[in-house]
Amino acid sequence: MTGTLGPALLAGLAFGLAGITLMVLGFKIFDWLTPGNMQKEILEKGNIAAAILAAGFLVAVAIIVAAAFS
Repeated sequence: MTGTLGPALLAGLAFGLAGITLMVLGFKIFDWLTPGNMQKEILEKGNIAAAILAAGFLVAVAIIVAAAFS
């Protein structure tokens, strides 16, 4: 068991960064496929419905990413 902490932390960091990258990429593709600018609707206009839609999509992508890395 000696020396396993370093590689485990490195693997965790790599998978975490890959997951975050896939989440951002997934959101950008979702924003591109939907009419209007989802990011502008949420951040500038405060559209709660758009935020709930984006959150649901991100949860779905997170479940898929977690299953893929398991």
